[in-house]
Amino acid sequence: MTTTVPAVYENGVFRPCVPVDLPERTSVELELRVPDERAPAQAPMSEALAGVYAILGERYNSGYTDTAARHNEHQP
Repeated sequence: MTTTVPAVYENGVFRPCVPVDLPERTSVELELRVPDERAPAQAPMSEALAGVYAILGERYNSGYTDTAARHNEHQP
């Protein structure tokens, strides 16, 4: 079983930040990974992709209140 549990190292002991469902004194293996808080959460978006998202984010008013009702109108 593999589970990722955030923990804090204090006074020589790793203390889980969330409850862990394990019996007392259970032996576990730790793989340490210190998150780099300076790294951006995601890569910056290109200018072209930002333009696409800007267009998709605009509202379009077709004048129809129930566009789904007209779904098959242009189907052969």
